[in-house]
Amino acid sequence: MPPPTTIFERQSRLAQELGAINLGQGFPDMARIGHGPAELLDAAARALTERSSQYPPMRGLPALRSAIVDYYAREQGLAVTTDEVVVTSGATEALAAALLALVRPGDEVVLVQPLYDAYLPLVERAGGIARLIDLTPPDWHLPIAALAEAISDKTAVLLLNTPNNPTGSAIGADDWAAIAELCARHDVTLICDEVWEAMVFEGAHVSPMTIPALRDRTVKIGSAGKIFSLTGWKVGWAIGAPPLADLIAATHQFLTFTTATPLQWAVADGLALPSEWHAAHRDIYREARSFLAARLAAAGYAVMPGGATWFLIVDLAASGIDLGDEDFAHRLLAEAGVATIPVSAFYAERPQTGYVRFCFAKDAATLALAAERAADFRKTLLE
Repeated sequence: MPPPTTIFERQSRLAQELGAINLGQGFPDMARIGHGPAELLDAAARALTERSSQYPPMRGLPALRSAIVDYYAREQGLAVTTDEVVVTSGATEALAAALLALVRPGDEVVLVQPLYDAYLPLVERAGGIARLIDLTPPDWHLPIAALAEAISDKTAVLLLNTPNNPTGSAIGADDWAAIAELCARHDVTLICDEVWEAMVFEGAHVSPMTIPALRDRTVKIGSAGKIFSLTGWKVGWAIGAPPLADLIAATHQFLTFTTATPLQWAVADGLALPSEWHAAHRDIYREARSFLAARLAAAGYAVMPGGATWFLIVDLAASGIDLGDEDFAHRLLAEAGVATIPVSAFYAERPQTGYVRFCFAKDAATLALAAERAADFRKTLLE
């Protein structure tokens, strides 16, 4: 029996059918960005005619792997080498290659809810047994005590996501130290999904690979799609110490084998752009985030803290709304023409049902209209 269609696809399809504003699925639709940063689009166009479109090396173009190394050295103070980098067809393929390489049937894998919807199916495809723990609202902090209970000598992999989608919460250096101790005690490999690392608006991103005790037992997952607002390019990568990278590459070669060559050239050029360019690109989203948060708050919605990603979370109960998240999302779409995502969709068990995710990666006019519709809808609920 095929898996059910994800709620992201269902909400986007309904939004299109109803002519609604889509603040559900996480893709940018902003005039200032257009079809993507001009620097990368121009680089891709040049690569199509001036560079090869044939198979690149399986582990990625040398130019791109070098650019990834230089980018992390500059932006995060992280020292990696090109033999630790495997370029993949998107971050989801990097996750798949890592899990299929590192998980054997019967191994336990610790996952943290709310979670990206691909994690659990990929663990199950590898034959792993998932052990689920939950972030704790309202700050969505990782409960180290619960993590310690979940990890055992049966655990092969701990899969974390920082910054977290959908909550925007992040793991800091103190928690990484505790996680490092747990991983070392039980000989656990950490896979860290860091695709939102370039979209941090409060504080600084802390990669576990910057923690010495985690450096050689971590697989870091990155995404050009999130860094450059080019979600359809599907260029990602996995980074790990050579023994880990070699295992991932051996799996990657039988998944997609490689990734579109011209896009690899373009991403290499993009990663070489100066820090000032990356900061300015991030500021486009920072402004959109503040814009939507202010208007939702003015409409009576309780916007929760979260310092990263393209998403805001609204607390329904604190907003005076006596609906579960699925009912709210369905009615907001059907009655007010605004698509959102219920946070319960990010749970495999024990779902939180009082929170809804709004994507702010849209133009100000779109966000203003969506907030106006959401305000009117809340008024009707409270009448």
